[in-house]
Amino acid sequence: MTLRLAAPTGLYPVGVAELYLVDGRRRDPWEDVAVREVMASVFYPAGDVQGCPVARQMSRGVAEVFGQLMPLVRPGLPRVGVDWAGTAAHAYVGAPVRGGRWPVLVYSPGGGDPRGLGTCVAEELASWGWVVVCVDHPGDAVAVEFPVERAGRERVRATVFRGDPRADAGVFRTMVGVRVADVQFVLGELQSFAAGRAADAAGRVVPKGFGRALDLRRVGVYGHSAGGTAAAQAMYEDRRIGAAVDWEGFLDQAPGMSGRPGALLPVARYGVDRPLFLVGTDGFPGREELGRSWAAVRAHSGGGRVRQRRFGGAAHWVFTDYASMVPQLQDAGLMTAEARGRLVGAVRPEVSVPAVRRSVRAFFSRWPRTR
Repeated sequence: MTLRLAAPTGLYPVGVAELYLVDGRRRDPWEDVAVREVMASVFYPAGDVQGCPVARQMSRGVAEVFGQLMPLVRPGLPRVGVDWAGTAAHAYVGAPVRGGRWPVLVYSPGGGDPRGLGTCVAEELASWGWVVVCVDHPGDAVAVEFPVERAGRERVRATVFRGDPRADAGVFRTMVGVRVADVQFVLGELQSFAAGRAADAAGRVVPKGFGRALDLRRVGVYGHSAGGTAAAQAMYEDRRIGAAVDWEGFLDQAPGMSGRPGALLPVARYGVDRPLFLVGTDGFPGREELGRSWAAVRAHSGGGRVRQRRFGGAAHWVFTDYASMVPQLQDAGLMTAEARGRLVGAVRPEVSVPAVRRSVRAFFSRWPRTR
């Protein structure tokens, strides 16, 4: 079967472009690659989309690995019967950017997830007037497809993870640090495009009007799970970021061999001086552990800086495209109600998808540095 994604509801058609970015100052932490490579999808308010092809949620190379590995790490996802490469987005590839200057949001996915699983929210935000940069973290994401060959990795690079990264304190520490550095690197690359750079590291020309459209005085970051951790910590470390959303990401290190709680991350130990939105679900098994670090960041931050919300009837991956996709799989008999509940909860997609979209859009709309 072919799955469908919810359409964006905003004022503007959405364009999308893929960027290949290379940080020559960092080695890859997961494999023997001499530089740190980052892939990103940029969603933006588009001008004329006539004649532009519609994007896919995932490339064929990523979808192939996704279909093989994700049923192993997300129990209940079907091993057969789904064309993961067939899911269409609602964005138009390479469309010119609509005139104006648009605030910028950077998205970091959950641990092991590809950036394509953030398509529904990214398209929604772009349709209301943000440029949204969805980042893949190679070696971490289930699969990343590159436009060029490079020594030390395959053209389609699969994840190095073989279990929950939080089960290993060292792996979790590395993952968070690398993600924060990736987000900061991407912001620097966007500055170069705003200054007139015309192509990515593979020589692919960016859409017409792209650099002029980036208003980097107004920047926010949001992320899911490990991506939420990275979003909050990146804001703490980087003054370019005006606000952040953490969808159910821990703000402490993973427990060590002793089983004692891990040390609080600096964002939780010292608090924030810019807006932070912590969003959870009532179906998350780690809710009690999560609450410790979330309580710390609230206690150490100025009044009103940290907001918190919990979605009822929902589970951990309701913040991703699984919210649209998993109910379709259950309706087709490819997934059980129990497996659906573990991933997104029993909440209906016509409720969960708009609720998640509205909450993040409302949050970023409140702050001058992100709207």
